[in-house]
Amino acid sequence: MAVTPTELAQGDGKQNYLEIKGVTKKFGDFYAVDDVDLVIPKNEIFALLGSSGSGKSTLLRMLAGMETPTEGRIILDGQDITDMPPYIRPVNMMFQSYALFPHMTVEQNIAFGLKQDKLPRDQIADRVSKMLELVQMKKLARRKPHQLSGGQQQRTALARSLAKRPKLLLLDEPLGALDKKLRMETQLELVNVIETVGVTCIMVTHDQEEAMTMAGRIAIMSEGKLKQVGGPREIYEYPNCRFTAEFIGTTNIFEGKLSVDEPDHVVIDSAELPRGIYVDHGITGPKGMTVWYSVRPEDVTLCRNKPEAQYNWAEGTVHDIAYLGSHSVYHVKLASGRIVIANVPSSHWGDDKPATWGDPIVVKWSDREGVVLTS
Repeated sequence: MAVTPTELAQGDGKQNYLEIKGVTKKFGDFYAVDDVDLVIPKNEIFALLGSSGSGKSTLLRMLAGMETPTEGRIILDGQDITDMPPYIRPVNMMFQSYALFPHMTVEQNIAFGLKQDKLPRDQIADRVSKMLELVQMKKLARRKPHQLSGGQQQRTALARSLAKRPKLLLLDEPLGALDKKLRMETQLELVNVIETVGVTCIMVTHDQEEAMTMAGRIAIMSEGKLKQVGGPREIYEYPNCRFTAEFIGTTNIFEGKLSVDEPDHVVIDSAELPRGIYVDHGITGPKGMTVWYSVRPEDVTLCRNKPEAQYNWAEGTVHDIAYLGSHSVYHVKLASGRIVIANVPSSHWGDDKPATWGDPIVVKWSDREGVVLTS
């Protein structure tokens, strides 16, 4: 499912609040960000997801004003902020380290930016009070950062970022300093606070689960480019290229040649499988072209008997098993040497004994599952 540059810039049809137009950032001959076009509607929580060096943090720094684009423009709420100094632009950034002032209390940290803007004392007190209530830190207002837990420090930093009522909130690995359990507990709490305030938010993360839990839309970045933009379900179930398919979650990807391409189905011949792959949609590609087929482990089924179907199954042996309670992850080795991964619910075997190491087994999947990739 290819995504055009025009589609990348469309958002979801709401007001175009933030527009990133052809933004490029070069360091010498190196393209950290390469001709990025993106539109983000008002009040959206948007995630930039990618591995280290993908360009996501550089793009965030350009939005914050800490870097200047080599080319392109950044428009926020109708105003060109490309060359605007960071201390003037209506943008606040929350760092992974939180950057709280250690000698200040929670309420003093939250009030700091408001005092810098020389707001009247009563307005500062009122806004700080509301922020403390919003992040449930009122009882801890007089504590200093070293007296707080990681989650409490995170909420304080968020309150400080929101106190100035920015038009755009930037989060750089917002939960990266928290342990896994606390991170999972904090994800939805953070979303609720942002949605309550009604601020447009862009977050940078390398954590797929974090992006898919918190963001309405996600941009997958690699080598300075946007590979795909869409909702979590769209990106997971309909990746537009091998990079996205492999980066998001776990998948089985088979390389092959297109032998049949009809409007309602395609057939792919793969050296990794003894039978062809049948998919119930066409791709309008020339016969013989190289394609890749991606099928998720949860869409792969195990059985002990050979199916009657002509396509979409192969014999193998159980190579490895990881028991995870509600399901087990099976690694099945085919005759070609290829490993196929299947997520099998614990209830799958019923009263039968579950397949174990070394057992002969059949992997199969429906022609409605998976997606054909051309790049």
